[in-house]
Amino acid sequence: FDRVAATDGLAFVLLQGLRFDLVALGLLLAIPMALTPLVSAIRPLHKPWSGFLRVYLAAVIGSWVLFEVATPPFIMEYDVRPNLLFVEYLKYPREVFSMLLVGYKAELLAALVLVPAIMWPTWRGLRKVTSTLPRSVGWSALPLAFLALLACTAAARSTLDHRPVNPSTVAFSPDTLVNSLPLNSLYSVAYAVYELSHEDQGFPYGEVEAAKSIATEREALALSPDSFLSDQIPTLHYQSATQHPDKPLYLVIIIEESLGAEFVGALGGLPLTPNIDRWANEGIWFEELYATGTRSARGLEAIVTGFPPTTSQSVLKLGKAQKDYFTLGQYLGQKGYDTSIIYGGEAQFDNMKRFFANNGFSTVIDKHDFVNPVFYGSWGASDEDVFAHAHEKFLAQDPDTPFFSVLFTTSNHSPWEYPDGRIEPYDAEKATVNNAVKYADHALGQYLDRARVSPYWRNTVFLVVSDHNSRVHGAEHVPVERFHIPGLIVGGTISPRRFGRLASQIDLLPTMLSLIGVSGSHPAPGIDLTRPDLDQLPARTVMQYGDTQAYREDDRIVVLRKGDNATVYDYQRGTFTPTLQDAEIIRKAQALAAWPVRAYREQQYRLPSDDKPLRASYSTVPAASKGSEPYLRK
Repeated sequence: FDRVAATDGLAFVLLQGLRFDLVALGLLLAIPMALTPLVSAIRPLHKPWSGFLRVYLAAVIGSWVLFEVATPPFIMEYDVRPNLLFVEYLKYPREVFSMLLVGYKAELLAALVLVPAIMWPTWRGLRKVTSTLPRSVGWSALPLAFLALLACTAAARSTLDHRPVNPSTVAFSPDTLVNSLPLNSLYSVAYAVYELSHEDQGFPYGEVEAAKSIATEREALALSPDSFLSDQIPTLHYQSATQHPDKPLYLVIIIEESLGAEFVGALGGLPLTPNIDRWANEGIWFEELYATGTRSARGLEAIVTGFPPTTSQSVLKLGKAQKDYFTLGQYLGQKGYDTSIIYGGEAQFDNMKRFFANNGFSTVIDKHDFVNPVFYGSWGASDEDVFAHAHEKFLAQDPDTPFFSVLFTTSNHSPWEYPDGRIEPYDAEKATVNNAVKYADHALGQYLDRARVSPYWRNTVFLVVSDHNSRVHGAEHVPVERFHIPGLIVGGTISPRRFGRLASQIDLLPTMLSLIGVSGSHPAPGIDLTRPDLDQLPARTVMQYGDTQAYREDDRIVVLRKGDNATVYDYQRGTFTPTLQDAEIIRKAQALAAWPVRAYREQQYRLPSDDKPLRASYSTVPAASKGSEPYLRK
């Protein structure tokens, strides 16, 4: 109760709890309710069907009661409602029963008393109800069946939004336990099983030993061996920020939906982004930044968690990543930052709300939180609304509390909807991607101009980056140029410069930590692009394209395919030229592809669970002293 009260969410938990009880009932009763009018219209089947309903409904109620009785001890042990672990333990019945008999005598006794005490009168009541079940009249059976199915579907879906409700819908606080309370335990376990059955945890390209993949990942960071702090979290290392402001700066990451390089004039694309082109001269402009994948969830994964891509889904959607998974929000939240994500659409899209709320973001704002938006399209509130809401929030921030916020836009997305009167259209037809890009650029430029004259500008670092390119396609092994995206860093402390070196989305997280002056231990394997020794390191990026992955190091690309041999190519602007099959770079590419698969499965991408600070220092890369010039600032 104390933890619920701390979120001011008691009414929310109770009301949403009722809602998810109806969701579970809708799922459990849909088929029996739809069949009952049809079957009971047939005289020989009426009595057997009544008996079946009695047994089925008793099983539903009994399971519900059993799961709820088991919930308090499970929460006391695991700090969350019953989940997949509840089912996994059933593989070991001897050990489980031994554990219950020794350590949970009172709870076991309560279950043995409560379940029969509830089920006996339930069974008798169901006998009375099912034995008096009236027969349907033939002409009414079909419409009654349809209405029953419609009612159950409405209860199970529980919303008129694009997507039905799921655990992400009720993830409203940073406390994972509180977020799980509105669910009932039968639903939470069933959903966990559903997630697992639909979860592809990915595969490595070739056989790579665990020790070799870890060693390669550590080598890629180019740190001394004693910089790594844990065998349980192999990539945990101490990052010393290259910037030393008087106090840590605020951080805002603006993720532009589907903004590929081909639309950006400053990257040689169409003349659709005059504002971005203008701001490219006022900050750090990335000329060779590449996305890790082709979907929003993959971009969020790379930018906000720093996790490399795998052949699986993004970790935003994977079950084992829904608690204690490393994110920038979790990391900065532990350092006293107020953390938030502001999204124009439905936050349950791609399971964002659940993932972020459970992993360090204290506030998740989506389209339902916008009051009187200037424009509301198929995907939600416009980019203008996202920026206006963020601006008001930042102005209201306590100046003594640093903040970190992710702004995720939606307007540049099919069906290309945006408010009238904002831009001079590039295409004659309004609803086109080119016009949507122009509007997205207009909204972004308007916001940056407003932010520049705001009180928070001088203390804030802004990263503007795309989640992925607009439409990744092509006949090449991996259409590399379709992974090319814009990246821009601006703010009161940022000096303009062009960054022409190859970079990946996963490099942005450690880079931003340096630029806001935050040092500490984390597991992110990206390269801090402000490191003084950056010129001594190979420039590299990794791109996931279906079952194919490309590892690019300078002008060489290793193409890894499922069930096929790796191939090395020389690469120049869209042209793949077969070259000498370098065993060393192939080994590196395979090992780097194997590590994130194993890290997710074994839950190795997290912060330490204890509160003791872990410190180490670079031996090969000295910490920058105040006033030194890191690579990005030269």
